[in-house]
Amino acid sequence: MSHDSTHSETPVPIRLEKTDDRRLLVQWSDGLEQTIPIRKLRDNCRCASCIDKRLETASETDSGKKKLTNVLPVLSLAETLPLDILLMHPVGNYAYNIHFSDGHSSGIFTFEIIRSLG
Repeated sequence: MSHDSTHSETPVPIRLEKTDDRRLLVQWSDGLEQTIPIRKLRDNCRCASCIDKRLETASETDSGKKKLTNVLPVLSLAETLPLDILLMHPVGNYAYNIHFSDGHSSGIFTFEIIRSLG
């Protein structure tokens, strides 16, 4: 029995491409092709600072009501521009680190996370 090294049990990306409409095209080793909005990728970052920000905005008072705040976030110039991917590089054989145009670059996007977003 021969083993084809291009097809492993867990699908892996074999082609990545940015589209003109701000999506990431991912072609997988099992033939699946997905287009994922860049915003969706960024919104699903699971780094510690993004998780902390999500928890902060979802925090509740002791009575269970949402906390209201009058503080508005200060955005950098990069955060006001349309979101884009500046750089992607592999992390081992299981993930990518993505550098976004808003300055965020600390997230690790596993193949499993990327595939779940498509």
